[in-house]
Amino acid sequence: METKTIQISAGKGPIECEYVVAKVLRIFLKEFCYNKIEYTILNREKGLENGTIQSVRVQIKGNYLADILKPWLGTIQWIGTSTFRKYHKRKNWFIGCFEIENSSAISINENEIHFQAIRSSGAGGQHVNKVSSAIRAKHTKTGLQVLVMDSRSQHQNKKIAIKRLQEKVAEFNVHQLKEQIKNEWENHQQLERGNPVRVFKGSDFKSVKNNKSFKAKRNQLKNDLRTQLE
Repeated sequence: METKTIQISAGKGPIECEYVVAKVLRIFLKEFCYNKIEYTILNREKGLENGTIQSVRVQIKGNYLADILKPWLGTIQWIGTSTFRKYHKRKNWFIGCFEIENSSAISINENEIHFQAIRSSGAGGQHVNKVSSAIRAKHTKTGLQVLVMDSRSQHQNKKIAIKRLQEKVAEFNVHQLKEQIKNEWENHQQLERGNPVRVFKGSDFKSVKNNKSFKAKRNQLKNDLRTQLE
């Protein structure tokens, strides 16, 4: 079973786009229920008006998620009249649906740490150089490492090394979280207005099938060819 995190966002769009996010979310979740996909809403940013959503993150679990998500990932278009600005002339509104990499916080297990005993250097006399009391510890999952020679006791240095690695991994997790937030914000900013993967129309959000537009193009080409032959 796969796990993916999806973000649906109005980007920097107006309140109508926040309205579209809320409507599309319902359709999105309904389709996953139909396909027996488990979902959890991780967080939801409310829009300016009741019933609107600026951005939402959803975690989904199931099989063949890539195939199911394919028609959703990208720009989504709604063709409709604004319910908030009655005389607004604009009819086309765009939102984005993106996949977010799962970057859960990393924790340290002692069996993921490689310890190496080495000879200490520095002050302490000849005894320090004769005993391999210093410890180099490496966290194999992240590649982070520390060198500890605080004590003449190898056991004590090992305990200190684990603690310092935990601190380093905590800093690593904070950095990863900041990067994830940065990427999410870029998703907000980079909404492509063309080439929508899904198009909905009207107050009932009826899906507009792409093959209709292809059919119209084929008919237009036939008419053009017929005109040229006459």
